Amino acid sequence: MGYLLGIDIGTSATKTILFDTETKKIKASASSEYPLYQPYIGWAEQDPDDWWRATVSSIQEVLKKGLIHPQDVLGIGLSGQMHGMVLLDKDGNVLRPAIIWCDQRTEEECKDITSIIGREKLISITANPALTNFTATKILWVKKHQPEIFERIHKVLLPKDFIRFKLTGEFASEVSDASGTQLLDVPNRTWSRYVLDKLDIPFDWMPKVYESHEVSGCVTEKVANLTGLNVGTPVVGGAGDQAAGAVGNGIVESGMVSSTIGTSGVVFAYTDKVSIDPKGRVHTFCHAMPDTWHVMGVTQGAGLSLQWFRNNFGSLEKELATFLKKDPYELMTEEAQKADAGCNGLIYLPYLMGERTPHLDPSAKGVFFGISAKHTRNDMIRSIMEGVAYSLRDCLEIIQDMGTKVDIIRASGGGARSSLWRQIQSDIFNRPLSTIDIGEGPALGVALLAGVGTGVYKDVPEACKAAINTKDTIYPIEYNTPIYDRYYEVYRSLYFALKDNYRAIADIEKDLKK
Repeated sequence: MGYLLGIDIGTSATKTILFDTETKKIKASASSEYPLYQPYIGWAEQDPDDWWRATVSSIQEVLKKGLIHPQDVLGIGLSGQMHGMVLLDKDGNVLRPAIIWCDQRTEEECKDITSIIGREKLISITANPALTNFTATKILWVKKHQPEIFERIHKVLLPKDFIRFKLTGEFASEVSDASGTQLLDVPNRTWSRYVLDKLDIPFDWMPKVYESHEVSGCVTEKVANLTGLNVGTPVVGGAGDQAAGAVGNGIVESGMVSSTIGTSGVVFAYTDKVSIDPKGRVHTFCHAMPDTWHVMGVTQGAGLSLQWFRNNFGSLEKELATFLKKDPYELMTEEAQKADAGCNGLIYLPYLMGERTPHLDPSAKGVFFGISAKHTRNDMIRSIMEGVAYSLRDCLEIIQDMGTKVDIIRASGGGARSSLWRQIQSDIFNRPLSTIDIGEGPALGVALLAGVGTGVYKDVPEACKAAINTKDTIYPIEYNTPIYDRYYEVYRSLYFALKDNYRAIADIEKDLKK
């Protein structure tokens, strides 16, 4: 008997699971939340030590719940929010709060990178244009605005790799997460000395990069005493949250696609060759298996949009949920179910943190369009769900236009727990949408990677076949699909109608910060 530990350092919480390799089921799970700080509009930061505290507490909890011996944990996999920047000094101390994936402050640094390297050259190496989300822009922002911190940098780590350092004492990363830094040579799966040199970022600041299943270090004695783990427990490379979630959904073969609604929303497609969108609307990154890659489109404010509505306008649902012992989102979904498909012309644009696919515009803003006196709270909640699904359809259509095969779409993330949100996606995509029998996404994915790295499984496809089965499938409602097709065309046009206004607001915000 043996167990695999999967740890996912998300934007709102860290989740840890204990996977039983014999029963192929989750033995125990635990989650610990932490805050997001936004000092200014468009900024997003977190305290890396919050991630570590959440990791320690969730490990302790699953070991306690699982009632297992520490030596039965065969290996540990790490997943995490991508693109974040953790800066350490020579003593391993955090130099400043981590600037995370949804931060939008680095528009000028994107222009600098494009000017220094050239757009076509940059895309040929990193497979993506310069974007505010990527780690390289954040490093250059610190260089420009906080030179006293820049001079003290010893290592640059991604969120999950900071947790690896705390667990093992090793400075290491792996190819899928490193793909999102804009510093990796994505076709060749190694740090790009050319890009690093051009941007004056020292090569020795970067951790050693592994394949996702490779063992990158082992749990130290200090951490074993703190968490209850066994000294020397292997920790594999792991994966960025999207590649990890794809493994956890079995997206490891051609024709398989996942549609994930977490804080952000992602449409993710497997590919066995480097496929790059020359317009840069979708991302091409290394997948969590050797010699494979993935294409993914990203909408910044997916689950974030519903969370924003709950936090600011959902006090009634939160109070009632406490009384009924239910999740506030369940109550919001029940309200949304009372609205008609298309919400009587109310359309939501989910651009609360700018937008990536397909617009690559950090200045974009969220919009409720078409509000009238007849609209209700039910319409507003459902329109958020529909707007996110429209944005995911943007991603899916580009991926298909690139020639990527799409046979199976699997829903995942917190949004997949809502049967209504799954149905809305199926209707808007006009395709069947399936779910699997284990809904643990990234945490399960990296647990399986740990199984490959420690010899439990021969390779990732074998691990997925052993652990993952289709649970149910939702089919498009024939009446709804043509309604959504018509509203989708309006949705697509709204960004372009408002683009100049977004820019004007951004300029005003910039002036007011001075």
